[in-house]
Amino acid sequence: MPIPRQYNLIITEHDNWVGGDGIPKKKAMLINGQFPGPTIVADWGDTIRVTVTNSLLTNGTSIHWHGIRMLANNVNDGANGITECPIPPGASKVYTFKAEQYGSSWYHSHFSSQYANGVVGTIQINGPASLPYDEDLGVFPITDWYYGAADEIQHNNVLFNGVSVTSVFSGVNAQGGGSFYRVKLKPGKRHRLRIINTSVDNTFTVSLVNHQMTVIQTDFIPVNAFTAESIFVALGQRYDVTIDASQPVGNYWFNVTFASSRLCGVANKPFPAAIFDYEGASSTALPTIQGTPPPDSRCEDNNNFSPIVRRSAPPTSFAATPENSLDINVATQEWQGVQRVYWKVRGSDMNITWDEPTLEYIAKGNMNFPNRYNVFEVPEANKWSFWVVENHFGVPHPMHLHGHDFLLLGRSPALANPFASGGPRLFNPATDTATLNFDNPTRRDTTMLPGNGWAVVAFRSDNPGAWLFHCHIAWHVSQGLSIQFIERLQEIPATVPLGAIEPNCAAWTTYYETSPHKQFDSGLRTGQ
Repeated sequence: MPIPRQYNLIITEHDNWVGGDGIPKKKAMLINGQFPGPTIVADWGDTIRVTVTNSLLTNGTSIHWHGIRMLANNVNDGANGITECPIPPGASKVYTFKAEQYGSSWYHSHFSSQYANGVVGTIQINGPASLPYDEDLGVFPITDWYYGAADEIQHNNVLFNGVSVTSVFSGVNAQGGGSFYRVKLKPGKRHRLRIINTSVDNTFTVSLVNHQMTVIQTDFIPVNAFTAESIFVALGQRYDVTIDASQPVGNYWFNVTFASSRLCGVANKPFPAAIFDYEGASSTALPTIQGTPPPDSRCEDNNNFSPIVRRSAPPTSFAATPENSLDINVATQEWQGVQRVYWKVRGSDMNITWDEPTLEYIAKGNMNFPNRYNVFEVPEANKWSFWVVENHFGVPHPMHLHGHDFLLLGRSPALANPFASGGPRLFNPATDTATLNFDNPTRRDTTMLPGNGWAVVAFRSDNPGAWLFHCHIAWHVSQGLSIQFIERLQEIPATVPLGAIEPNCAAWTTYYETSPHKQFDSGLRTGQ
């Protein structure tokens, strides 16, 4: 029987906080005093109720529940400036949603760059599995980590469930703290591991020396079992895998490697790794075999997974037109007397306002939107909505959609060096349409858009509301790389409880009128 699940999350800030690798972080923002924050655990069908209290000194906050569809529940999506006003310091907000999917995910602040400072946690929703297993190892978040302010773009370490070292030679941090994160395997047993990339800026490939991993779920989508030696995990993606402990009892490296181009991640730590120990092996020894590096990912995630619950789109409904094309490019322009870099979609970078989120704007009877809202309307109900996303720059982007999972119908092949491609490879309907797969293709909520390339995605318009589609690199969404799909606009006032956002917006307006800290970017940076 479904049951209510109650959680309380208190967000606080800490100076010179010593994390799981033993190095002080100049400014940390933590949930319940820990990093990562508590895991939200529920069973499929449960109702989850989370009270978030903002105990930060001068920052608002909001919490987004990554990958949760929020069916008929747009007001709980947690995207400030879109579905709510930020929670002001000293205030609380209750998020309520149903566990309508099952699998593994995470939650994080959607206010400025807070999650890079630690406002992040994981989600585990128990349900069926496409492959039997003996032991559930639980969530396994992997993230880049910043010792300075999160706005210092170069990360310092890679943490496994909040833990790591800085020196591989001794297994202990040279400053006297930190250790390799260790996972225990039972010989002869099959284990489920829930890999989650909670990074701010980095994607990577994971592998376990002398072991294979069998993928049973991608994001929240159960898939037919797929066995691999290594798995590329884009920022925001999740892979539930099984691992058979069939090797000799011992210690094995779990390695993180990056694309050789350095365009979607870079190892600023020499050897980012965790250790998997068999029961019966030393719990302190280091593995003796480093393993063979996996093939270069070229920043490309696997798009050959076969979902168990089939979804197919009618190819006769697809046509590439200017109306459903989203071209992404980079530009510089002046803001407050300084030349700044912006990412633009169809020539516009998103810039929302915290004190009048999109849903409040709609609640006031507005049906036309300023250009800076980057609105794309999806008016018809229960139809497939097709979008051709074209990248006019060589840097790839992990693109994430709120409120839906999408069909990945196809994309251009990733290049070893997109900057040497002679310019963007745009979608050519005459030749590229035939390469698309409409019959139960890969389905997920986050995928990589190739550098100087394209991707075609589709989602069904079954969830009225305002839903973000954005690059999940914190700096890029800060610089405007977002749009919002306004889905079934005419139905939103009747189907979305817009009045629910008013108390928090009133509290935010009262606080913001006297706050010395004003909005300085798009207002959406998911990653101060």
